Amino acid sequence: MTGVQTCALPICFPVTICSEGAEKYIIDSLKWCGITPTEGPGFGGDFGPYRQSERTAIYDEFIERLILSGHAYYAFDSPEELEKYRTESENSSRPFKYDSFTRLQLNNSLALPPETVKENLEKKIPYTVRLKVPEDESIYVQDKIRGEVIFHSQELDDKVLRKADGLPTYHLANVVDDHLMGISHVIRGEEWLPSTAHHVLLYKALGLDDQMPEFAHLPLILKPTGNGKLSKRDGVKLGIPVFPISWVGASEESSFTGFREAGFLPEAMLNFLAFLGWNPGTEQEIFTFDQLIQAFEIDQIGKAGARFDYEKAKWFNQQYIIHSSPSNLAKLLRPLLPHKYQPVSDDYLVSFCRLMQERVVTLNDFFENGYYFFEDIHSYDTKNIAKKWSQSLKHTLQNLMEKWEACMPFNQENIQKSFDSFMLENHLKPGDVLRFDIAGLLYESRITSIRHVDWTSMRVNFFVMIPRGQMDDVPTTYIAAFRAPETQGFDNNLIKQFPNVTNVDMGAALQQVQGVLEQVVGAVEFLFLFTLATVS
Repeated sequence: MTGVQTCALPICFPVTICSEGAEKYIIDSLKWCGITPTEGPGFGGDFGPYRQSERTAIYDEFIERLILSGHAYYAFDSPEELEKYRTESENSSRPFKYDSFTRLQLNNSLALPPETVKENLEKKIPYTVRLKVPEDESIYVQDKIRGEVIFHSQELDDKVLRKADGLPTYHLANVVDDHLMGISHVIRGEEWLPSTAHHVLLYKALGLDDQMPEFAHLPLILKPTGNGKLSKRDGVKLGIPVFPISWVGASEESSFTGFREAGFLPEAMLNFLAFLGWNPGTEQEIFTFDQLIQAFEIDQIGKAGARFDYEKAKWFNQQYIIHSSPSNLAKLLRPLLPHKYQPVSDDYLVSFCRLMQERVVTLNDFFENGYYFFEDIHSYDTKNIAKKWSQSLKHTLQNLMEKWEACMPFNQENIQKSFDSFMLENHLKPGDVLRFDIAGLLYESRITSIRHVDWTSMRVNFFVMIPRGQMDDVPTTYIAAFRAPETQGFDNNLIKQFPNVTNVDMGAALQQVQGVLEQVVGAVEFLFLFTLATVS
């Protein structure tokens, strides 16, 4: 996540494309996050080409400068020779390292006669180019987060700058590209801090000391337990997203699910990422992207590792969903509507979002938890209903229905007042009644309560939920649901449709079904009250 986290903070950064499809993946990830590159492949710009594979000639010029100035050298050691040195030093007090201590004993242009070096080059013997780290020198790195960090050259190896295939390593490419592209700040993970000493040496060797960018090394993102660095394998193991969007690899082990596919809003993910290591110094947690840009200061980033708290990520997403407009949510949900459901109107989907948005955490929860707006109810929690049901409660609920029937006009304000006064008069808490409103649905807490119904320009769904195990005791001609005709997915044996109901005739409609309700309630020992849902 560090790459997107860096953008979220919000600084642009160079990216090394390391595998097929990775370039498109990075661009798609940034676009989903609402971060559109201002330059790069497909975006234009004054500093192209932008792919490292297309900049080989540029890197070769800088390699030549380093070799001629004595700051780099040819190394003809084969991989087999280097592996032999490592193996032989395994039991020694000083493990093998290609550095100022060993380089004059190895197969390179510093140790070989000039004619041998020339001959090797003419014969095109494979070689790498290495940085010649100076002996006994202190390297000072000024880091915006960690302050002054000092490295001693004796600790450093002679890094490879150009590989045997002619391509540059990150160490050379990032210095050359950052210089030529006018990069002002290099912000990356703290695992790159030790290599920054080599980069400082490269800037000095190229005579670019006064043009060196500022460095800031972000704290590591830790596993949810707080122990160890977070990896994509942790995402697969724990079943949580750790990348912006999904990646389909060659195998299941190399594939992973992204935040987008997990049902997150990009704004929520960016807000969550920004707080991994950064703190604005206030109690505010919800920031729009523009607010993050205004509030962000590098010196407010901490040094300690930041724990990847997935529960906190879900909290951010929940807050963004709650405060999103139902119409925007409907646009996001439309492509996610399962194909098995019959098409619904935009107005119906907006109303559905309005009802559900305070009862979900991710976009995927809308259809998982609110499926009963589109198809038959899967199951009823008759066992728990049986534990809570009593004749006294039946009487209480019948009285509540009568009180609601008397509401004129039948609108949100009057229903709420009626409900509150009923609770007060009977010394009840909302949970004593509303938990039974849904007749034992497994997702009972996610059904709307009367408090959240919007009565403006709508029709009403009137559901009487009957446990399937009790259906033999109830004639199928009894009303099991009272709803708008376009609502689809309920068992036809449980439904008798009525004409559309409006605010004006809602009271009359209630009276129309009152007798049937009484028969149903009298025929079964469990609760069959109604819930209200808007259908625009």
